[in-house]
Amino acid sequence: MTSTSQPVQLQFKAPTRGMPPTHLADLTDEAVTDAVKEAGLPAFRAKQINNQYYGRLEGDPSAMTDLPEALRPTVKDALFPTLMDPIRHVSCDEGQTRKTLWKLHDGTLLESVLMRYPDRSTLCISSQAGCGMACPFCATGQGGLDRNLSTGEIVEQVRAAAKAMRDGEVEGGEGRLSNIVFMGMGEPLANYKRVVSAIKRITSPAPGGFGISARNITVSTVGLAPAIRRLADEGMHMRLAVSLHCPDDELRDTLVPVNNRWSIDEVLDAARYYADASGRRVSIEYALIRDINDHPWRADLLGKKLRGALGNQVHVNLIPLNPTPGSKWDASPKPVQDEFVRRVIAQGVACTVRDTRGEEIAAACGQLAAEEN
Repeated sequence: MTSTSQPVQLQFKAPTRGMPPTHLADLTDEAVTDAVKEAGLPAFRAKQINNQYYGRLEGDPSAMTDLPEALRPTVKDALFPTLMDPIRHVSCDEGQTRKTLWKLHDGTLLESVLMRYPDRSTLCISSQAGCGMACPFCATGQGGLDRNLSTGEIVEQVRAAAKAMRDGEVEGGEGRLSNIVFMGMGEPLANYKRVVSAIKRITSPAPGGFGISARNITVSTVGLAPAIRRLADEGMHMRLAVSLHCPDDELRDTLVPVNNRWSIDEVLDAARYYADASGRRVSIEYALIRDINDHPWRADLLGKKLRGALGNQVHVNLIPLNPTPGSKWDASPKPVQDEFVRRVIAQGVACTVRDTRGEEIAAACGQLAAEEN
C-alpha cells in the first residue's frame, strides 16, 4: 500500500441534527440548580437529584425515593429525557466481557463494552455515533460519521456500566467500575467540548460526578495535534493514547488519512507536549496488520522515532487486529507479532501486546452496529 491512493474525505464536523434534548448530565451543578428552579422546585432539590444520579446511579426519576412522588414527573420532564435504550447485551469471556448495543433517541446506534479483569473493571465508551476519520481497517471508519454524541449520551454510558457492576450484572458478583477508555466509536478530540465536559462529570466527586480518578481515564486519538495540545492545557491529567499504526508518513497517509493534515512528527511533538504537561506516559496504539505494517524495518523505525520524540515517556500497545467480516485486513501471525515486539523493545521502548477481549461477540468498535444495520 502507498499514499498514491485516492484521498479519503475526512468528516471533522458532525451535523447538530438529531442531537437529544438537554439531560441532567449535560449540565454543570449551577445549571442543574437553575433548571430545578425553572421547574418550580426549591433549589435544595438539585443536590438530591444529583446525588440520585451520580451517587446512587439512578437514572429514572420515578425510582428517586427521596423526592416526593408528586414531584417526580416534573423532575423527569425537566432533566431526564430518554437518551438511549439498550437493544441487546452480548457476553463472552465467561461472562466477564459484555458489549451493549444502544439505540439513541433519533434511532442512531451506539456501542459500549464493559470488561471485568481480576484487578479492575474497564468500560470502553463511544464519543461519536460513527466516525469521520475514515481509517480503512476500522469497522466504524468504514461506516462514516452520523453525529457527535452529547455530553449526556457519553455520561449515560458510564452510569449504566457503573450500575451494572454495582448490581452484579457482569459475571463475578458485585463490583465497581474503575477505568474508562475513550476507545469506542468515534474520534474523541473531534467532539472536544462534549468529551471534556463528560470527563469533568465522570471525575468530579459525588454528588456532582462519579468520582472516578482522571488517572484511570484514557483518551484515544488518531492524532489531532492541535487538540492534543489543547487537552494538555486543560490540566486534567488523563492518559493519552495515540493511534499511530505505522511509523512512516507514506503508509500512514493511507491507513490513517488524518495524517495528510498532521504528520507523524507533528503528532509525536504534540504527544511530547502532553506528556510534559501531564507527567504521564503516552501510550502508542499500533494495530498490527498482516503484510501491511508488521515489517521488521517498521518495528525498528517505530522504536527509533518514539525514543527520539518521547524518550522514556512512551509505551507501545500492540493490538492484534480484530478483522471485520468480509475485510481484506487480517491479523499478523504470532511469530511476526513476537518479532515486532522484540525489535521495538531493542530500541529502548516498552512494548506489550494488548489482551484482546470479545472477538466472538464482534467487540471490535463498530462491528455490532454494522451487523444491526
